[in-house]
This record gives sequence, C-alpha cells and structure tokens, in this order.
Amino acid sequence: MQQYVAHPQPKSPCSTCHLREFCLPQDLSESEVARVEALFGPRHALKRGDFLFRSGDRFAALYAVHTGFLKTQILHEDGREHITGFQMAGDIIGMDAINSATHACDAIALEDCDICELPYEQLETLSRELPSLQRHLHRLMSREIVRDQQVMMLLGSMRAEERLASFLLDLSERFAARGYSASQFQLRMSREEIGSHLGLKLETVSRAFSHFQEGGLIDIHVRSVHLLDLNGLHDCMHRPR
Repeated sequence: MQQYVAHPQPKSPCSTCHLREFCLPQDLSESEVARVEALFGPRHALKRGDFLFRSGDRFAALYAVHTGFLKTQILHEDGREHITGFQMAGDIIGMDAINSATHACDAIALEDCDICELPYEQLETLSRELPSLQRHLHRLMSREIVRDQQVMMLLGSMRAEERLASFLLDLSERFAARGYSASQFQLRMSREEIGSHLGLKLETVSRAFSHFQEGGLIDIHVRSVHLLDLNGLHDCMHRPR
C-alpha cells in the first residue's frame, strides 16, 4: 500500500455539491456557505490502496469523502488488522483524533477516491461564529459515537448471520440516504475485509452469504448484491436463539 500523495483536483463549490447536506447544516445562508467554502483547499485524489492517513499521524484536518470508498483499520499488538469501518461518499473521517491530536487508525482507499480536506482549527473557529455549523459538527460526532456503540453490540451479542444481515442493511440505508438504490449495489470491500469488520472468519462470511442466497434473501455475483427480501434480513436479526 502506498502513502497518501496529494493530487489536487479543481475545486468545486459546496453550494452545488449533491452531498452538501452530509457535510454542512441546511440552514446556512449563502454568505455563510461561502465562508465555509473558503476553508476548503482543492479536492485531493487517492488511488486504490493509498493511505489518507496512518495511525500516529498528527491530526490537522477532517476529511469529507466526495467520491469513492475507504476503510479504517487498527493494528493489534500481535500484528492482526481489525477494520473499524467503511466510509463512503458523504462521510466525514478523522473525528477519532480530535481528543488526542493524533490519528488512532489507518484510513485506506478501497477504490479511487476524491477527498475534501477541512482544516480543523479554522473549522472550529468558524463554528463558534456560526451556531448551526457547531450544532452540525456535534451531530456528526454524536452519530460516530452511536455507530461505534452499534458495532460493539454487533460484535458482542450477535450471531454470524445476524452480523452480516445488520451489515447489509446498514449499507442499504446509507446508499438510500444518498439517493441510490437501497436494494442493489456493489460491495467495494472483499469478504475477508467484511469478516475483519464483523469479527468473523472468511469461511463464516462465505457460508452466511450462501445461506442468504439459498434462502432467497439476496442474490450475489462476486461483489454485485441484490437484496431480494429486506424484511427477511430484518427478521434474521430477531430470530430466537
């Protein structure tokens, strides 16, 4: 994997970005949006396998995913990697480093990505002047806390098929929120990476996918997934043990 190297791309205004609602509060005036835009530098391009940042890097900015998919991972003392999350267009990366001022994980591109950089000190200063921006940042942080709690619950109390069903339904909701199909999408991550995130072995993930397909819940070809029965996937998470 390669170290992140910035490849500046033409800057586009937040006011015309279709992902604006994920990064900025909706009630900002045009002049306030312009002030936020002034903080942004050019978007930067990552190639598949590039690191956006590494564990231990100094924290200086948050990053908004404009296009593409990334994964965040931590390295255990025994050398094992654990994937803590997958980030898609509209997600903000880097909030884990606000407290310690250093990144606690690696962020790696799963495909070619465009990334918007938000220098944190300037963003924090501006948020004090724009209460709606400050509230939005707090909501983003709260969302990350809730997502971390959900992952802990998933790893601690769910069976393998429940974990995979929850993962697929979460992706479905995230794609739908961005205006894409909730039932048909491409998995940008491998089954091994899904297993790392869900705390499952590769063979267990493959068996769960096969069981879902045999049960008519999904149709999957390589990484192309069609969720045929969303209610059935929900039911998988509530079956008696």
